[in-house]
Amino acid sequence: MRTIPDKLKKCDDLQKQINAIKPLQKEELEQLKAYYRIRLVYSSNAIEGNSLTETETKIVIENGLTIAGKPLKDHLEAVGHSEAFDLVLRLSEQKGIQEQDILDIHRLFYQKIDPLNAGKYRTIRVFISGSSYNVPPPQKIQELMKKFVCELNTLEKNNHPVIYAALLHKNFVMIHPFIDGNGRTARLLMNLALLQYGYQIAIIPNVLRNEYLQSLEECHRGNDTNFITLVINAVLESQSDYIRLLK
Repeated sequence: MRTIPDKLKKCDDLQKQINAIKPLQKEELEQLKAYYRIRLVYSSNAIEGNSLTETETKIVIENGLTIAGKPLKDHLEAVGHSEAFDLVLRLSEQKGIQEQDILDIHRLFYQKIDPLNAGKYRTIRVFISGSSYNVPPPQKIQELMKKFVCELNTLEKNNHPVIYAALLHKNFVMIHPFIDGNGRTARLLMNLALLQYGYQIAIIPNVLRNEYLQSLEECHRGNDTNFITLVINAVLESQSDYIRLLK
């Protein structure tokens, strides 16, 4: 079994292969963007219980159609997530992540579902079903998010880009700053960090939902290893998929 350093070396080796393939034509980039948009929106929403299939997600986003028998909220989550993905792509062209970037990502995802709370930190307590740990009370959110953003530079400098993206995700969900949509925002932020370093979109598939949530639960106990390994594996899978598509 590969250790984390071995897996990171594999990431670096695959990234060198990917960099050798670039640059791509504009049409190829647009097709890849559409491919990863649907996969990310579907998988990220499915983890949170959205009932749309991957094909239905594509129909809702690309054709603007509704799926008979599926909740309106599921449609709105797909459209909102797609719009937030567009913002992540734009933000990936800059360096670093600012607090306003986080608020804007959440606002775009959540504005069609709950405009009053979209892009705003929660003012009430929330409880995570299936978790034995409490998230911080609302009166601490502003302070914790300021600290979170201030510490990103140090987190980035002291870690491999993939580890940095994983820890960014983990630290964000530990705060759980929004009334809803924290997991999806965390996965978008993780991918923003990866894109800023030239990596591909990393997909955490719904079939790994239990392992994903359990590894985050372990982070509360100070064990980040399984979560970091899961993220690295997602990056490796995405890199291999990217190479397969282009070769």
